[in-house]
Amino acid sequence: MNIEPYIAQLLYRYQCVTVPGFGAFLTEIQSAQLIESSNSFFPPKKMISFNAYLKNNDGLLANHIAQAEKTSYEYAISAIQYEVFNWKKALQENGLFSIKNVGNFSLNADKNLIFTPFDQTNYLTNSFGLSTFVSPMVKREIFEQKIEALEENIQEEDVIALIPERRNSSKYLKYAAIFVLGLGVAGTIGYPIYQEQIASETILVQQSVQKQVQHKIQEATFFIKSPIPAVTLTIKEEKMSYHIMAGAFREEKNAQKTFRELSNLGYKARRIPQNKYGLFPVLYGSYATLPEAEKAKQEIQKSTNPDAWILVESL
Repeated sequence: MNIEPYIAQLLYRYQCVTVPGFGAFLTEIQSAQLIESSNSFFPPKKMISFNAYLKNNDGLLANHIAQAEKTSYEYAISAIQYEVFNWKKALQENGLFSIKNVGNFSLNADKNLIFTPFDQTNYLTNSFGLSTFVSPMVKREIFEQKIEALEENIQEEDVIALIPERRNSSKYLKYAAIFVLGLGVAGTIGYPIYQEQIASETILVQQSVQKQVQHKIQEATFFIKSPIPAVTLTIKEEKMSYHIMAGAFREEKNAQKTFRELSNLGYKARRIPQNKYGLFPVLYGSYATLPEAEKAKQEIQKSTNPDAWILVESL
């Protein structure tokens, strides 16, 4: 059985995909980039890295294979072990091997495992349909040259021919200026008189309205026939989308035991419902942002569990 396609499928959905007995593929979201030297735009993407020390089976890959192949969990584990055996054998004999759409593995001079990810596949689902874009450089010099060429083509007689028209129009401008000046003088005299008249009429109207309002207030009797219903405020809880996974157990009693132990150690531990693989997950805690979860994960890996990883899911 070829397990490579199943690894690629899980990288779209999870931040950590562990291959038992071999290592774990980790993903990190990289923001969109602009390279000015080449006018290239790159969409946000998931960067893949590999950690050879995370080898413990978390059940994710095996359960995914068992469901996709409609086989047992034990058979999926055997298939993974056989594939890992072939990978290690290829490294010993050839010094390298590839996982399709994920990356290449090789050994350096010190026999250390080197991972080189493929850049062609973007595992960030939010960037689906976005591709690298190269923008042509805007050349403004061409437009400036065209403008200069147009200015040079204007003949001297065309400029001179415009001068008489300007002189003829000056007569009409003279009369128009006198007319506008007259309007300004009339407006200066009449406007204050008009403003005083409007102000006096406004005061009279306001006084009349005030008298009517006071009269109505004195005569009014107020009854509330149907009281306004009480307002119910609903406070929306902030969703915690980042969770540090402590483990997923086939037996519920083991999950409950781990939950109690973590709670006694001071963690805000959680148990989430049984997943579609038949496992009972237990969390160290949940966080609203990725930086908070990363910080907590690093502390847990140093002090308690080196294999702790982050689950990204709205619970």
